Amino acid sequence: MKKPGFTLLILGIALTACSLRTVAATPAEKTSVTVDWNQVIRVSNTNATLQVVVTPLMGRSSPIHDKVFLGLQDLHCDYVRFVPWLPYPKLVVAELEPPANGRTSWDFSLLDPFAIDFAQATEGHSAIWNFSTIPQWMFKTDKPGPFPADPNQPVWDYEKGTDLRDPSMKEVADYYGRLVSWYTQGGFTDELGKRHESGHHYKIDYWEVLNEPELEHRMSPQFYTALYDVVVGAIRKVDPKIKFVGAALANPSVEPQFFEYFLNHQNHQAGVPIDMISYHFYAVPMPEESFDVWPHTFFEQADGFLDVVRYIQSIRQRLSPETGTTIDEIGAISTDDFNQGKPGYVPRPIPQPYWNLCAALYGYLYGELARLGVEGVGESALAQLPGFYPSVSMMDWNTGEPNARYWALKLLRDNFGPGDKLVDASTSVPYVYALGFVGPDGKHKILLVNKRNRPFAVSIPGSTGGTVDYVDQTTGNHTPASMHLTGDTVNLGGLAVAVVTLAP
Repeated sequence: MKKPGFTLLILGIALTACSLRTVAATPAEKTSVTVDWNQVIRVSNTNATLQVVVTPLMGRSSPIHDKVFLGLQDLHCDYVRFVPWLPYPKLVVAELEPPANGRTSWDFSLLDPFAIDFAQATEGHSAIWNFSTIPQWMFKTDKPGPFPADPNQPVWDYEKGTDLRDPSMKEVADYYGRLVSWYTQGGFTDELGKRHESGHHYKIDYWEVLNEPELEHRMSPQFYTALYDVVVGAIRKVDPKIKFVGAALANPSVEPQFFEYFLNHQNHQAGVPIDMISYHFYAVPMPEESFDVWPHTFFEQADGFLDVVRYIQSIRQRLSPETGTTIDEIGAISTDDFNQGKPGYVPRPIPQPYWNLCAALYGYLYGELARLGVEGVGESALAQLPGFYPSVSMMDWNTGEPNARYWALKLLRDNFGPGDKLVDASTSVPYVYALGFVGPDGKHKILLVNKRNRPFAVSIPGSTGGTVDYVDQTTGNHTPASMHLTGDTVNLGGLAVAVVTLAP
């Protein structure tokens, strides 16, 4: 997730009611889908999943705490990314002050509730942990980064500096080794030889090293790779079973050299694994665009991103074919969010169709990334709030009710997964996306995504007697609707995500 000021596509835009066209009175355009069930593209290894960024909404004093974690638990996702990140230093950094005068500042009292609740909600499923914010005092700076007395007050200038005060990088590596030990080994011994007991013995499947390093502290591929190696080395001494995720780039399209360097094993210390790489994608509209234009912009940017994925996959295959890929931040950001750090900022209301547009964007990217063999397709993010990227939230920050983005993810997670055979499908118009799936149980299913905010009547030969489950603007913040098909036509609402299950 990008900090304010780091993207070139940033400026404010009003989402006004007059820019939203209702689709109820629009006659459905007819189209058709043809599926060649004998044309298997590949066997899927792809997981529909999500990112969970620590926010005050997840705190135990939050009125929606229980709904947030119950919603996470009900998704039953693998490769879930847990990220205690930048804007709330007291909630995400375990050692806010350097050791001094015979004392350390280690304190997990605010961090633990988030980590414990996350671990419990994802029990039985793989997860990627990433305490991404390095204590600011470990960098050379003129003055330290602020951390407000109120732990729930966001700040955007905590991270400062580009050069570590310890050029050996051991200080950072030891910090992460102790942090991992706290959660997996029951505690750790600090810099002064004092033992700190936690009683935690959680299983961490993957550890992702830092977040968007080309933006945060402006790390070069060489610097990041060296830091990755020492951090991985420290963590492996604590728990040799943990696997590792690297890169986590914000802008992969402008950093191809990062992958060329990082995926080359000759640039790493002997024996350091590269289990997975990660990077991110957010669709961002231009300032002068009305909402009517956003579907065109979002899906055009998505297609550009897919070309980037193909390029990175070719680098990975050439240099480190055993390395997997998780794209663990996928979503869209309203340009209004980039004003959130300005004095007097007042967030603008987000219209309901926006959530459906984001749901459709995710559904489309899930299908295409499955075709490309990406292991993790992570929607961002579970519970955001005004002042901290509300436009990427999957839940209503006032009520805790899931929105269309959540329900689309759950629809995909409940119907598709590793082991499915992906089957080629074609449509008669480019605005309706289709992909066929044959499950391990032999069921034939079709993923449909409407890329436009108008309805389509989709003819699917042989679908009579089947069912369609869908998320659209009529389902709102409710569970996907289901309908028995009495004919071969599926009525696909504007910006809908649907799964058609054919009768046996």
